[in-house]
Amino acid sequence: MIYFKGCTAREKLKEISKSTQKLLDQAGVEYSSLDVEECCGSVLLRTGFQEDAQQVMRKTWDKLKGEQILVSCAGCYRTFSEDYPEVLGVEMDVIHISQLLEDLIREGRLNIEGVDVKVTYHDPCHLGRHMNEYQAPRNVLKKTAHLVEMSRNRELARCCGAGSGVKSAFPEISQEVAKMRLEDAKKTGSKLLVTCCPFCILNLKSVEETAKNENTGENEDPEEALEILDLSQFLVNRLREDHYEGV
Repeated sequence: MIYFKGCTAREKLKEISKSTQKLLDQAGVEYSSLDVEECCGSVLLRTGFQEDAQQVMRKTWDKLKGEQILVSCAGCYRTFSEDYPEVLGVEMDVIHISQLLEDLIREGRLNIEGVDVKVTYHDPCHLGRHMNEYQAPRNVLKKTAHLVEMSRNRELARCCGAGSGVKSAFPEISQEVAKMRLEDAKKTGSKLLVTCCPFCILNLKSVEETAKNENTGENEDPEEALEILDLSQFLVNRLREDHYEGV
């Protein structure tokens, strides 16, 4: 198995890839990672740069063909699963981290301490609506915390606002959509938002931090602060350190 970190978890949110690798190590999963990792090509595809995307995808395929691929990013998962067969005519054996974590917990290879804390979950567009994977991350969360759903969830979940180049081309729209999604989360009464897409996290955290800075000194309520984590980060915080399966 090759752990494909993806651009965002590799370059901007390195704590996600570090958390993922810690979970894999503790579960005794045999895996490797690429010394030089190319992009999966998702962003280029979604923004219309088809020829550039194909060049990048061919380079990545050459490094990954014949291997099972584990990904943290919902966009990578959709691209490897759907776009590589369609664009390059090749099949990829790919699994999303939420699916693997569900298996590892069920098999007893990860010993996670459950806590009585409210958590709400954001469905990434690429993992949910595009790939119909709604249950694996929820099953993991239900084993470790009290999951409280937002009113708009699963097929009806609101986008984070960052996909398909919107964050770059229309930043104001992206920010407004993210604000609405953050408000959806806060209405659940949860102080913790978990998702399975580094791209979603990057946009939601950016907008949440901007809002906190703008409200500084204006009767801001610290109780309103929302922590935003990847599923791997959430689980690492709840690992029993004395449990090392296969070590």
